[in-house]
Amino acid sequence: MASVLEFEVKKEDEGRKLRDYLKTEIGLSSRLIRGSAVGGRIRIGNQIVKLNHSLEVGDIIRIELSKEESQDIEPEEMELDIVYEDEDLLVVNKAPFTVVHPTRSHPSGTLANGVLHHFRSRGESCIVRLVSRLDRDTSGLIIIAKNQYCHMFLAKEMERNAVIKGYTAVVWGNLKKSKGTINEPIYRPSQDSIKRVVDPRGQKSITHFEVVESFNQADLVRLRLETGRTHQIRVHLSYLGNPIIGDTLYGREEETLINRQALHASHLTFLHPRTKETISLSSDLPEDIKNLIRSFK
Repeated sequence: MASVLEFEVKKEDEGRKLRDYLKTEIGLSSRLIRGSAVGGRIRIGNQIVKLNHSLEVGDIIRIELSKEESQDIEPEEMELDIVYEDEDLLVVNKAPFTVVHPTRSHPSGTLANGVLHHFRSRGESCIVRLVSRLDRDTSGLIIIAKNQYCHMFLAKEMERNAVIKGYTAVVWGNLKKSKGTINEPIYRPSQDSIKRVVDPRGQKSITHFEVVESFNQADLVRLRLETGRTHQIRVHLSYLGNPIIGDTLYGREEETLINRQALHASHLTFLHPRTKETISLSSDLPEDIKNLIRSFK
C-alpha cells in the first residue's frame, strides 16, 4: 500500500534548494530527508531528484513514505480493539495486563506483536512505531504511527504538549477540590527505583483533574496530562492523599476490589499528521472499572 506526501511549490519558494524547502518549510527531519533521498523516494513529476535540486513554481514534490522495513518483533495473531485506522495511523484500545512492547521478561504476547501481525495481514510492510505508551496494568488508547513522517510529526506534537491525553481514574476518598491542577515536580530517587516521588529536584509535572462523580469512599476523576512523566497521574493523586484504587505501588497494599490500578486512557485529541485535521477519540471504561464504580453506588 503506497503512502505518499505531496507538496506544491509556491511562488515565494521558487529557486530554493529541495533540502532547505523540506527542512524549513515542511518541517521534515534531516534523517527522513536523507533516507528518502538515498532511497530514491523523492520525485518531482516522474523524475527522481537530488537534494540540491532548485525548485520551480508549480513543482509537485512527492515523497514515497512506504518502504520495506523490519524489526526484531515476532508477528503474533491477536484480537485488537481498533478505534481508528488509516494509511498513516493506528489507534488501539489496549486491554489491561497487556505489555506494550517486547522486553527481556516479556518477549512475546505484547501489543506490538499483535500490531505487527495486523500490519502484515493487511499487506503493509511498516514497523511498529509507538507514539504513546501505557503501563502494563493501565488500559486505554495508544497511538501507533505507520511511517517515519507521522511518527516524527506526532513526537514533535507530544513535545509541545499539543496532543491532549485524557484519563479516567477511580480514587480513594473525596478530593478537596472538584477541579484543579497539580503542578508538582516528579523525581526518581535512584536509577534502580521503580517508584517516583514528588520532590523539588524532579522534573516539572502538570496534571489537570476534575471530579466526574463522588461516592461515599471514592471519586471518579477525569484527568488530562500536560506533561508525560513516568507514573505521573499515580504519583500526583497519591500526593494529594487520594491514590488510585488498586494501585499497590502508590496506594494501599491490601487491595481486593480490583486487581490493578483503576486507570484508563479514555480520551485522545491530536492533529492528523497528513491532513492537519483534529482527531478526537474516546474509549469506554473496561468492565473491571465499571464493576468497581458499581460497588460504590
